[in-house]
Amino acid sequence: MAHFCSINGEIMPADKGQIFINDIGLLRGYGLFDYCRTYGGRPFMRDLYLQRFERSAALMGISFPFSKDAVWRQMDDLHQRTGIRDISFRLVLTGGYTPDGVTPAETPNLLIITEDIPYVAPEKFTQGIHIITDEYLRELPEIKSTNYVRLIMLRNQIKAAGAVDVLFHKDGLVSELSRSNLFLFHGDTLVTPDANILKGITRHVTLQLAKDIYKVEERPVTVEELWQADEIFTTGTTKRVMPITTIDGKPIANGKPGRNTLRLLGLFDEMTKNIGQ
Repeated sequence: MAHFCSINGEIMPADKGQIFINDIGLLRGYGLFDYCRTYGGRPFMRDLYLQRFERSAALMGISFPFSKDAVWRQMDDLHQRTGIRDISFRLVLTGGYTPDGVTPAETPNLLIITEDIPYVAPEKFTQGIHIITDEYLRELPEIKSTNYVRLIMLRNQIKAAGAVDVLFHKDGLVSELSRSNLFLFHGDTLVTPDANILKGITRHVTLQLAKDIYKVEERPVTVEELWQADEIFTTGTTKRVMPITTIDGKPIANGKPGRNTLRLLGLFDEMTKNIGQ
């Protein structure tokens, strides 16, 4: 399938997109990104994703001289060119072309790239996934930076364990998975970490779906609580509401997706099914 990209407003086939070697995002990792997808041919929560993208830029000190309308028009144009109903968008912002290797440019580089939505096997939702833990805290966790060095370094360890992701913790408190947020159920009480995390858009939607059904607590979560939980799941753009049934080789409760998790997954899927209709 053909995909396209926009580099500072210039549109081209994705496989032809290039930036120069003195981009400070390449030389120093000074960059950030965001990632969203469509349902029913329409971008899901696009405004919230772009708000987070702009907030990350402000926190990182990278200028963002682009209007939301201009970014949306580029996304719509790219989407139409693909001819594909449902796709994902990767937005990348770097500090631009540096004159000396350390000083950001006055003008950043904005890349918008269309991609296929990653396939997630249905059995992961019906059987749950296995993850491992790692004592680590992302630098500037509230920013969706391009720094995924820790995850990439752990890729062989994750694969060897038969896992699909890693859960970070530090000083006895869990924070987030490498690319998604964490939730626990204690009975009918839903708990999620409130600090040292990227506040995901799917996390936000899930909390909105849950607030009228369950007691919800956003607070510190200890590592010990993982083993006391009745259900654990993770939320993300591609994972949606994904049951976690095993951590570090140990089953959570009975080792099967819980009824509350599956209920929230059903509510999420019902909501997104109606988009674009």
